[in-house]
Amino acid sequence: VTNGGKTTLAEKLKKMLPNCDIISQDDFFKPESEVETDERGFKLYDALDALYMDEMVTKIHNWIKSPASSGVVTEEPQSACDNQKNIYILIVEGFLLYNYEPLNELWNRRYFLTLPYEECKRRRSTRVYQPADTPGYFDGHVWPMYLKYKNELEENASMQVVYLDGTKSQEELLSYVYSDIMQELNKLRE
Repeated sequence: VTNGGKTTLAEKLKKMLPNCDIISQDDFFKPESEVETDERGFKLYDALDALYMDEMVTKIHNWIKSPASSGVVTEEPQSACDNQKNIYILIVEGFLLYNYEPLNELWNRRYFLTLPYEECKRRRSTRVYQPADTPGYFDGHVWPMYLKYKNELEENASMQVVYLDGTKSQEELLSYVYSDIMQELNKLRE
């Protein structure tokens, strides 16, 4: 969900996890001139067509092939152990990751932050976007697209996703996801 805390959570995890890097879907938006406009005049940014998804997939594959040469910071985070030195972690954060089939084979873990409508709209109203949200944009495009993609995700029963309540404190979310990732790392080491 927009303004759910994805980037904040990813940045905090990066500081805590060994050899961790982030790729953000926001870095792959097409220029405004290439984004479709609907009949109401809304720029359709909350759709896969507004992103260079093939470029994103390529960047992820390149990172997987050679994480050590990708610029990942390899200094010891506060929790790193000797047995984690050769483990590299890539966090991919974005709002339309699980609805793009070429990415679905890549994930070890999937997290999906949710927010109720009123909280999401309140948070969105405090942010400044370029281009700026036009009147009615949240209700006419952003929220309906979130619901559409969330419904698609929920209908895909084969995809395991951990849903996270974005109204919980940043500390609670961080603690839960960090613990979950550390459990996953322990399984991979076994």
